[in-house]
Amino acid sequence: MKLPENLKYTKDHEWVRIEGDTAIVGISDFAQSELGDIVYVEVETLDEELDQEEVFGTVEAVKTVSDLFMPVSGKIVDFNESLEDEPELVNENPYDEGWIIKIKMSNPEEADELLSSDDYKAHVEG
Repeated sequence: MKLPENLKYTKDHEWVRIEGDTAIVGISDFAQSELGDIVYVEVETLDEELDQEEVFGTVEAVKTVSDLFMPVSGKIVDFNESLEDEPELVNENPYDEGWIIKIKMSNPEEADELLSSDDYKAHVEG
């Protein structure tokens, strides 16, 4: 299980990379391996303002559909359109080409509440 230390994580298995007032979000290596082959990523909340922990989309795998939760409050300003044709990028490269959304954060302090890689590892190994 890869857990880059420069990222933050949620208990719902999203990862977050902070760049200024933007949060880039995807699902963790652990989550994609648990879900299995991802066949569809749906985000219908582009250009919407959502609160922390609200559902912003879903990831569909062969056997299940999983909700995606906002790690921080803000407006969804970008969606990785590559995932429309290649949802498997989430499996193959979850921390780079497999990113899902970008959020313009409305409350950047919320990022301080997210888990470090060590805390997230302890959470999933629980």
